[in-house]
Amino acid sequence: MGAQCTRTDFEWVYTQEPHATRRKEILAKYPEVKQLMGIDPKLKYIVTAMVLAQVVTAYFMRDASWGLILLVGYCWGGVINHSMTLAIHEISHNLAFGHSKPLWNRFLGMFGNLPLGIPYSISFKKYHLEHHRYQGDDELDVDIPTKLEGRLFHSTFTKFIWVLLQPFFYALRPLFLRPKKIEMLEVINFLMQLVFDVLIYYFFGWRSLAYLVCGTFLAMGLHPVAGHFISEHYMFKKGYETYSYYGILNCITFNVGYHNEHHDFPNVPGCNLPKVKEIAPEYYNNLPCHHSWSKVIWDFITDPDIGPYARVKRPAQFSQGTQTKSD
Repeated sequence: MGAQCTRTDFEWVYTQEPHATRRKEILAKYPEVKQLMGIDPKLKYIVTAMVLAQVVTAYFMRDASWGLILLVGYCWGGVINHSMTLAIHEISHNLAFGHSKPLWNRFLGMFGNLPLGIPYSISFKKYHLEHHRYQGDDELDVDIPTKLEGRLFHSTFTKFIWVLLQPFFYALRPLFLRPKKIEMLEVINFLMQLVFDVLIYYFFGWRSLAYLVCGTFLAMGLHPVAGHFISEHYMFKKGYETYSYYGILNCITFNVGYHNEHHDFPNVPGCNLPKVKEIAPEYYNNLPCHHSWSKVIWDFITDPDIGPYARVKRPAQFSQGTQTKSD
């Protein structure tokens, strides 16, 4: 089973999350950061290009062997689909069309959702913004693993299994911990996805549809780009709850690796996050960070000090007083 994890509980803190304070300090010292806020004008075109690329690839996969489907799904389609989930992440912050056009953002997210094969975009937004507002909250931050996950996946082998199954935990955990009323936009998201999947099956066949769906799940588990799930908030150094990644994969993930910068300024699109660090380097250069998502996954699996319990948690009263309008 491998080395057992040393942690038997989360890292409990009784302070407010650090991003609101740092945001105020940086804006007071560098008001020009406000000029970086707004939209990414290229985002809608990138999303469209990725959707088209996946439809074309799905067409060529219609008669492919299952081995080739899995290989292309892991190395190509899964990377595109994972990148698309991060485009949807940008869109959830209204960074495609701005806060004045929320429905435009929602429908772009649903359009980008299509090659993933499963409805995701609208539900993701509902829970993700709470992760920003209530980071580490014992009740509201469903990004944090459950106690059951911490108890079950506590050795090298079981953490390996947890990483493989990560897409299922990531997708299902919010539904069990904080079920919410289904919104009309979620119904529309589901129906759009259903129609798209039926059309792919009708015109291309099962293998093409399997290529899309398999790619989504393959690239959210044991895959280099999925390293950001772990790198962002798992406590690799005591006392720090958010970590940035400064590596080459940022170029295909909308700079999601700049995660301290993103939590400090959710209104800054990914294309501008490196500029935040350039303007205010003294606030970021001394923070622990990552340079390889593959190493993050390896360390998570093999290091007995890291596991599902390696997350900072705070009682509700310490997070619910730090709500911000910058989401």
